[in-house]
Amino acid sequence: SQESLAMAQRRISFEELLFYQAALSILRGTPGRAHPIQADDGAAYWSSLSFTPTQAQKRVFEELRADMARDTAMRRMVQGDVGCGKTAIAFAAMYCCAQAGYQAALMAPTEILARQHFDSAQKSLAPLGIRCGLLLGGMKAVERRASLAAIASGEWQCVIGTHALLSEGVAYQSLALAITDEQHRFGVRQRKMLSKKGGEAFEPHVLVMSATPIPRSLALILYGDLDLSIVDELPPGRTPVRTRIVPEAKRDGLYRFIIEQAAQGHQCYIVCPLVDKSDSESMENVESVDETYQKATDYFQTHHPSVKIAAITGKTKKVEQQEILNAYVAGDIHILIATTIVEVGVNVPNATVMVIKNAERFGLAQLHQLRGRVGRSSTQSYCVLLSKDKENPRLLTMVRTTDGFEIAKADLEQRGAGDLIGVEQSGFNKVLTCMAQHKELYNAILSEIGKTI
Repeated sequence: SQESLAMAQRRISFEELLFYQAALSILRGTPGRAHPIQADDGAAYWSSLSFTPTQAQKRVFEELRADMARDTAMRRMVQGDVGCGKTAIAFAAMYCCAQAGYQAALMAPTEILARQHFDSAQKSLAPLGIRCGLLLGGMKAVERRASLAAIASGEWQCVIGTHALLSEGVAYQSLALAITDEQHRFGVRQRKMLSKKGGEAFEPHVLVMSATPIPRSLALILYGDLDLSIVDELPPGRTPVRTRIVPEAKRDGLYRFIIEQAAQGHQCYIVCPLVDKSDSESMENVESVDETYQKATDYFQTHHPSVKIAAITGKTKKVEQQEILNAYVAGDIHILIATTIVEVGVNVPNATVMVIKNAERFGLAQLHQLRGRVGRSSTQSYCVLLSKDKENPRLLTMVRTTDGFEIAKADLEQRGAGDLIGVEQSGFNKVLTCMAQHKELYNAILSEIGKTI
């Protein structure tokens, strides 16, 4: 009967919700290393910087400081739009961790971003007496052995690197804080592997940072596994980026606009989904970096030969990558054509135009991160989404808002939350369905779960 069907569904929902909440309660009780952090520790760090921190940065740091002073492992996400100063907050937490006698690790998704963080740490943490080190996968054997020894001995108090931080050979002396930057670029297992580097007795405090949390992370925030801190204030003088969907047929008009921007001394990114056509035979209408570079070179040599163009991809040699990026940062290159290699870790305040070709092929998190490469100064900046699909819900979301949290919520609605305890990062989720169908049941479990455990 319908009545017995409803009872059966309620019974199954009860089991799903009870097991999920029980699992969260166990995770929440993971022993951590308490850091006896004083308010003065944070003040010493902030006063050493060349800029005045925003009130949002100070507030979020105080939330981290309170978490790290407890003897249970912190599980917190810091969310804030690109350029809001999340890295400065992470460095403040790392400084306090080192002051307490422990190690901190910061994992970035690309070598470009890891090097940028290391350079920043050398400028802000090293003068305060904090010993920092860099660990990358492409290091020479001799250099790697020296790095591993410095980590194991505790000589390096703050370790910055890429996925290399997860390697079996990496042993920390006293890892107490594990930070994952741009968390949407890592898988669940990768983030978990870093948190397990603290040893058997204690799990390090875990901090993840992102401008656009992936659907799974947003669901975890909403349903209890991650605490949330929001940096809801940008540095003074920032202007919101204007975003438009433009058909490929208007390319000439777009190039004229880029010439106008170059004439004013500004720079432009053009991002493509492919390196070359050999990457995929099924993308006939998708322009690669190679094709775009050739067409752009032909156009600008004819109409404006003073405009300098360069291309960069993941296949470009590391030394050449760095040379091109250095030239772009210096302003010697006006247009940089690239893959999503520039999605994170490239900071050029003079760049005012981001063009994303075949924009419908990118996810919301990627689109928002790419847009974040411009708008990093007081000059008005623009994001152009080249696409024939003007009704694409992801692209319409990008036009509607520049709020990373709103974009993340739209991503959650469009792709689903995935597994809250498992490893799937998007898709249908039974627990959330049960919550939606039986809210009163879930609230009852929440009120009784302490007694049940």
